[in-house]
Amino acid sequence: MTKARILLIGTAIATLAASGAYAQTAQPQPMQPQTMQPQTMQMAPGSAAPMAPQAQQPVTPPQQNLVAPAPTDPLVQRRNANAEANAEYRASKKASKAELKAQNQQAKAQYKEEVKNAKINRKADKDAAKAELNATEPGTPKDTGLQH
Repeated sequence: MTKARILLIGTAIATLAASGAYAQTAQPQPMQPQTMQPQTMQMAPGSAAPMAPQAQQPVTPPQQNLVAPAPTDPLVQRRNANAEANAEYRASKKASKAELKAQNQQAKAQYKEEVKNAKINRKADKDAAKAELNATEPGTPKDTGLQH
């Protein structure tokens, strides 16, 4: 039992030492030196007061687009494919919804126009029927004074 314990403790210490050595050998990212120019006080022309030094823009490195290699894990590929398919479905659904909304608005406007025209035609038909009835009947009063 003690030999197994000593073996396990020795293995643990060796593992820690190896991981510590690996962590120390990691390469730090190189720092880009910024160009620093000495700032001198300049005299304004025609005056005894010094001018303020001009502010310098810090040098920024150019933008780099990092591209990760395509994952070889099939589960990651499936997850990415599902995400892409879901995004495509949502875009299609949104477009269909907008198209349906436009069609509904057009149908509603057409229905309102038809109802408006039907009301106008109905009123014109009533007026024409009333004018025709008045033209055919003589101008005598309807009430003859008889009571029931």
